[in-house]
Amino acid sequence: MGQHTDMKNPGNFPQEQIALFEQYLEDRGASPKTVASYRTAVRLYFSLYSEMNPENLAAFRNYLASRYKTSTVNLRLHGMNQYMKAMGGSGGRVYQIPSVKRQQRTFLEHVISQKDYERIKRGLKRDQCMLWYFVVRFLCATGTRVSELLQIKAEHVRMGYMDLCSKGGKIRRIYFPDTLCREALVWMETEGRLSGFLFTNQKGVPLSPRGVRMRLKAAAKKYHVPEETVYPHSFRHRFAKNFLAHFNDIALLADLMGHESIETTRIYLTRSCEEQRALIDRVVTW
Repeated sequence: MGQHTDMKNPGNFPQEQIALFEQYLEDRGASPKTVASYRTAVRLYFSLYSEMNPENLAAFRNYLASRYKTSTVNLRLHGMNQYMKAMGGSGGRVYQIPSVKRQQRTFLEHVISQKDYERIKRGLKRDQCMLWYFVVRFLCATGTRVSELLQIKAEHVRMGYMDLCSKGGKIRRIYFPDTLCREALVWMETEGRLSGFLFTNQKGVPLSPRGVRMRLKAAAKKYHVPEETVYPHSFRHRFAKNFLAHFNDIALLADLMGHESIETTRIYLTRSCEEQRALIDRVVTW
């Protein structure tokens, strides 16, 4: 481990070198924010270590990784790398600290279970909260994001699908299962929702994403479902998990969900943290 110095003693900092480093950055057009960020990295390093060598630099990397988010760690490391480059290294050698890779999550957190989804769905239908019943049904049966859900029109339900155009001009088609459409069409006829946006308030104004989230939380509380698992995107997760359980085609799922990369979709091949915990409790008996 490197030699630690007193963080409160400014005399331990190489003030002249830091000033030169700041000038180096400014001469290359760095913004004041960047200069301040890199200065913070250098001062932090020299508050911990009195020398610059591979051992101390590795220890500094570990120190950051144990205390900060990956983005912050890499920002500090980049600042140190720029400092070492500007100062010409130690003994003619320029050290470079490798960045920290963001660890991909191996599980999904707070995903509503199939059992709880069914509980909320039954409760809403029993209490004749049909608008919110169909909010939940469409979220979980189509895998839409809440922003996409609110674009659904009565005309789309009659067609059985909705086409969305992404920023890159790519068309994504969201399909509505036949059983869902038939049930929704009966409700639409009863409510007089024959054209225009499907999910609106009593004044005919489309619901807001915030309003949907709040109402779902209220439903979770009313029907005794863990509130942390009830939010719009949770039903999108449930759609993906259910789809793979019934039809294991991750490439198709990626297309259906509008993922740019199939790597994003791979998270649904994993178990949730609750599922992992239950599996360990059941399997590990030694």
